[in-house]
Amino acid sequence: MIVALVSLILDQANKLWLIFSYDIAEKAPVTLAPFFDLVMVWNRGISYGLLQQDSDFGRWALIVFALGVSIGLALWLFRLETRLAAISVGLIIGGAIGNAIDRIAYGAVADFYSMQIFGFDWYVFNLADCWVVAGVVGLLYDSLFAHHKKVSNRSKL
Repeated sequence: MIVALVSLILDQANKLWLIFSYDIAEKAPVTLAPFFDLVMVWNRGISYGLLQQDSDFGRWALIVFALGVSIGLALWLFRLETRLAAISVGLIIGGAIGNAIDRIAYGAVADFYSMQIFGFDWYVFNLADCWVVAGVVGLLYDSLFAHHKKVSNRSKL
């Protein structure tokens, strides 16, 4: 839960700074590297802008979904056996709640980081999205490799 709280605080602090202190909406785009810019995008959908929700019902449905998933993950967190799985779930919880807070406060998720690959604008994301992706990768790694030493061959008769 500490990982969830720290990731949530970092996400929200980053968003508040970029929106209100740095005023990214007025300065964007800001080129940081040939493949990486700071921009201001309000995402009313989910990842990659899918399932755009322009109605209050759709926005609240995404908020309820994110909070429901976070509660389910928090309950699962206390049953996990590896540190990597617990950290990964904490990252997902922090990211999901961070984006839900955006939907509550602004009506959409604030995304800032834009990557371009071979002239194609690939993805605009925020720290919460990074936490979710890192958490999913950590869970996949944990499920594939972390338990291999704990398995014993019980088929000996």
